Amino acid sequence: MSLVEQFNDYRSRMNEKILAADNLIIKRIFNLDTNAYQEGALDIRTKELIGLTCSLVLRCDDCVKYHLGKSKEAGLSTAEVHEAMGIATLIGGTIVIPHLRRAFEYWEELNK
Repeated sequence: MSLVEQFNDYRSRMNEKILAADNLIIKRIFNLDTNAYQEGALDIRTKELIGLTCSLVLRCDDCVKYHLGKSKEAGLSTAEVHEAMGIATLIGGTIVIPHLRRAFEYWEELNK
């Protein structure tokens, strides 16, 4: 199973369990997260790049993988994604570099 398949399988399986717990707060947070990335004053591509860069700065590998997948679905190019990740690394500092490595690896997997 590829890195992408492993991530998507785990995420889907755990999200099902989390939502099955029927916690109103968690459901509302999930809904807010979903709706925040819908088309609005900013297009989806821009929102995904924002999500990606923020996730890298915050050093959330799962979030980075999620936003890389959505960036791929939105049709972002490797050059666009790399430029955004460069800005995130600049803002976040060298502590982001290990996460940047994993992000590059995951983006390569998405593009196979």
